[in-house]
Amino acid sequence: MNKLSVVIITFNEEKNIGRCIDSVKTVADEVVVLDSFSTDATVAIAFEKGAVVHQQTFNGYIQQKNKALKLASHNHILLLDADEALSDELATSIAGAKQNFTHRAFSMNRCNIYCGHHIRHGLWYPDRKLRLFDKRIGYCGGLNPHDKIILTEDCLVQHLKGNLLHYTYQSFEEYMIRNEEVSTTAAESIFTAGKKVHWSKILLSPSWAFINGYFLRLGFLDGRNGLIIAVHTANQSYKKYYKLKQLQKRAAGKIHFQNAEF
Repeated sequence: MNKLSVVIITFNEEKNIGRCIDSVKTVADEVVVLDSFSTDATVAIAFEKGAVVHQQTFNGYIQQKNKALKLASHNHILLLDADEALSDELATSIAGAKQNFTHRAFSMNRCNIYCGHHIRHGLWYPDRKLRLFDKRIGYCGGLNPHDKIILTEDCLVQHLKGNLLHYTYQSFEEYMIRNEEVSTTAAESIFTAGKKVHWSKILLSPSWAFINGYFLRLGFLDGRNGLIIAVHTANQSYKKYYKLKQLQKRAAGKIHFQNAEF
């Protein structure tokens, strides 16, 4: 049977890391944790669960995950976040794929859990993710904080049965705080990448996010939680582009000021 490395990055994930590692025990030949010097019990729990733990100062989600991939002993990787866990059905699917790895990359549905409720509609489900792959043809790319696996070769991606369970926010307040963090990081990443965004994005992108998530993708079927998610997905989009325009304005003003000095 082929060997599989499960790779996880962490920072203060004592509430989640044990559940994550427990969920992969039937498929993992090793669990590699790259920790960003947690100040809680994350590292102790990971060691107790049998993980190989390394530590490195956080340098961005994408950068951290690519470093973690290099620390894995095996070529086939299951890349997880600490607040994720395999459903029993997904674990069985991965165990079957391990028998011969007829494909070099595998996708799976991610089921997001908000305040204890499984969200089954809208932009949060099926939330398909490519997380199982051969690291010889894949690496972590995208723009922080929304990383994704980039394949360097054209290959067929097999979809696995079962859900990757994502334990998101335990309270509305936690969701609000995270929205601020994500929108700031996303705006800074877009700005650093030098991508030009038209001002209309500030209005059109949030509107589309709400209409698509709540109506077209049936988010309303998740009741009150579906409405909250649709509204705050739109709000996050608005904040991201608003903050980006502010960064661009400040940069333009600085350049203008520097030119004026001459």
